[in-house]
Amino acid sequence: MKIFTSSGSEDDSTNKAKELKGIKVVFRSLRYRNFRLFFGGQSISLIGTWIQQTAMPWLIYDITHSIFLLGVIAFTGQIPALLLSSVAGVITDRKNRYHLLIATQVLAMVQALLLAAILLFGHVQVWHIVLLSIFLGCINSFDVPARQSFMIEMVEDKSDLSNAIALNSTMFNGARLIGPSIAGVLIATVGEGPCFLINGLSYIVVITSLLSMKIIPRKIEKRAEVSFAKEFKEGFSYTFGFTPIKFIILLLALVSLAGLPFTVLMPVYAKEILHGDSHTFGFLMSAVGFGAMMGAIYLASRRSVPGLEHLIPVAVALFGVGLIAVSISRIFIVSLLLMMITGIWMMMELASSNTILQTIVDDNKRGRVMSFHTMAFMGTAPFGSLIAGSLASLTSVPVTLAIGGASCIVGALIFAYNLPHFDSKIREAYEKIGIIKKSGIRER
Repeated sequence: MKIFTSSGSEDDSTNKAKELKGIKVVFRSLRYRNFRLFFGGQSISLIGTWIQQTAMPWLIYDITHSIFLLGVIAFTGQIPALLLSSVAGVITDRKNRYHLLIATQVLAMVQALLLAAILLFGHVQVWHIVLLSIFLGCINSFDVPARQSFMIEMVEDKSDLSNAIALNSTMFNGARLIGPSIAGVLIATVGEGPCFLINGLSYIVVITSLLSMKIIPRKIEKRAEVSFAKEFKEGFSYTFGFTPIKFIILLLALVSLAGLPFTVLMPVYAKEILHGDSHTFGFLMSAVGFGAMMGAIYLASRRSVPGLEHLIPVAVALFGVGLIAVSISRIFIVSLLLMMITGIWMMMELASSNTILQTIVDDNKRGRVMSFHTMAFMGTAPFGSLIAGSLASLTSVPVTLAIGGASCIVGALIFAYNLPHFDSKIREAYEKIGIIKKSGIRER
């Protein structure tokens, strides 16, 4: 007779993580060479990305003085994710993710260098920014699902996947901490052009790191007889037919629609509400990055995935409370602290959702599920940016922030109410892949 232990038991892979102590637990995924290369290259490249992302809204507001156009430009840059991510998901499952990722990095470098050239050698116009924003949005539509799906190919032991995702988030938000601060100084001293040039050159590092990897090609199912439309339908049915994935993606879409557009409004908040300048804006964005990095480090220090599903609604609710508090503040130091706290809970929600999805999804559908994740995260963002810009023009930035925060709190309550109904399905998925042992089952 074989008796499985109680519901809280963990398998050998989790026990291995428990054998590690201190900082080794946090950075355990770095023992994989490919992930080390990815981590190192992206750490440099993402600083450039955040320099560009900070300079872009400041440039737009500086040349147009229009809150509405801030939303419009953000909309044009993000709408391709909604239109193309479903196509990108099928292609990601059909093709070599490694090669896709290299291609997207090269194209993103071209976009940044073109934008830098326009600013440094000519007179930039709004339509230039619109076209290049659409171009980058198209690139990101393929880059994000390819990048997310490629994670499993860099980290050989699936029990370390959650740690790798958390470290990836730490890297992302470490860059968010450094990039905006550099951008604030550059904008004030030499203008926006060098910001885009630095970003373009930073891609050389990540492209080099990708080319240095030794990747064992994954087995791709030969499904020539299956049409593109049928594969998309299969991915859609799998994503929204499995209740945990459905609720996680729907909540993420709400947060992206109502909460995350706060970043679009930050140039106006810094200039009009706090009566600051580009330095103020840079510090506010860095505070978000610092908070997000703290949240990611906490998630990286966790030894296992189970329990993250209960953290998601708490994180979303507190993120919403943070936005409401920011809308009330008129003191720079207080706003800085609140932005940091908001960043912590924002990252808790984003990284926890990503980790659970990456853990429980079937690998042959990973690209398609992560494409719907991209649509929820980036595809709804353009509408959120457009709504935020329009609403702020009609009312005010503080009112818009407060409405966004309240919407997140409502979404968190709905998720928490439904969690008991699908919590068991998440546990079954963990049991299926061996993260936890089966409970209450006797085998004779």
